[in-house]
Amino acid sequence: MAAIYILSDHGKLCKEDETLVFHQSDDTKTILFPFKTEHLVIMGNVSMSGDALRLLMKYKIGTTFLSSNGRFNGKLSFGDSKNVFLRQNQYRILDKAEDSLKIARSIVMGKIRNEISFMQRIKRKSGDSGESVADAVNAVKQFLADAEKADTVDSLRGYEGMAARKYFEVFGLNIIPDWAKFKGRSKNPPRSNVNAVLSFLYTLLMYRVQSAIESQGLDACVGNLHVLNYGKTALVFDLMEEFRSPVADSVCCSLFNLGVLAEEDFELCDFSKEDIDFPLDDAPEGERDDSRSKGILLTKPGLKKVIAAFESKMDSLILYAPTGQRISYKKIIYEQAEHYKRVVNGEETEYKAYYFK
Repeated sequence: MAAIYILSDHGKLCKEDETLVFHQSDDTKTILFPFKTEHLVIMGNVSMSGDALRLLMKYKIGTTFLSSNGRFNGKLSFGDSKNVFLRQNQYRILDKAEDSLKIARSIVMGKIRNEISFMQRIKRKSGDSGESVADAVNAVKQFLADAEKADTVDSLRGYEGMAARKYFEVFGLNIIPDWAKFKGRSKNPPRSNVNAVLSFLYTLLMYRVQSAIESQGLDACVGNLHVLNYGKTALVFDLMEEFRSPVADSVCCSLFNLGVLAEEDFELCDFSKEDIDFPLDDAPEGERDDSRSKGILLTKPGLKKVIAAFESKMDSLILYAPTGQRISYKKIIYEQAEHYKRVVNGEETEYKAYYFK
């Protein structure tokens, strides 16, 4: 089974017999088989017939509706948990500061370790810039040591933020083409082509992690690291942290370095004149930059290239240390969500974030 994407500002999704058929404006059509569809992502202004909606409900196909640039509009979900006792355990952990801190610390340390691994790869290929990368690696290693001793979640967030800033200071050295611009992380809107790709990849990763969390019956709003807020899926942002470097950042670099993306796959948008939504990204209010009128977004062909590369990464096999087996990233994300559930239920004593070398 696979995740299926429909990218269109026109067209209609209909039911024909026991299949879903997407009719495009040029009279072409695409047939989707429900038994082969794990999840459906619809981007753009696509209409849907009532029969198509009922077929999605019959086969319990989770469906995510996004704007043409990746902003969440709504979803069909069939994974609502009936396990109230599991959710009670999640809330109990929130009431125990030390238990919550322990989980948050593991998440932050896992993320920073993965950043260090990624930076060390950059160092090996950076040539004349090797010394500056080495300095950044050493600084991030110190933040890792500080995070291990952190006694509050607030201080953990601080070390995670400082490590991320150092990481992104050298991230651009791993991207070869001169036309690929990255002077640091910018969000809402992204102001360079590399940032546009990172934001969209983080959005795709977020939905993948959310599906895994919901499949385990966990409350996606009850996290340990990210600040709790009304309607915010804090646990999703928690558990996606360990996958940012090995999945999203890795795919981003390969898209540019392998020549998959080209300059024409991006467009400069005037946000003061056009009603365009930004890709989702968990940026604190102080880091948002809504005052700037210009931003860079992927074109529709660019979006398709990024989606294809992301899905290929999800299907790629890698050694997963807890089982000693080579499994897909898609499976690893589900394994980590299940591992988190066992920790919440007291079946395991410690949450261990995913770590890649």
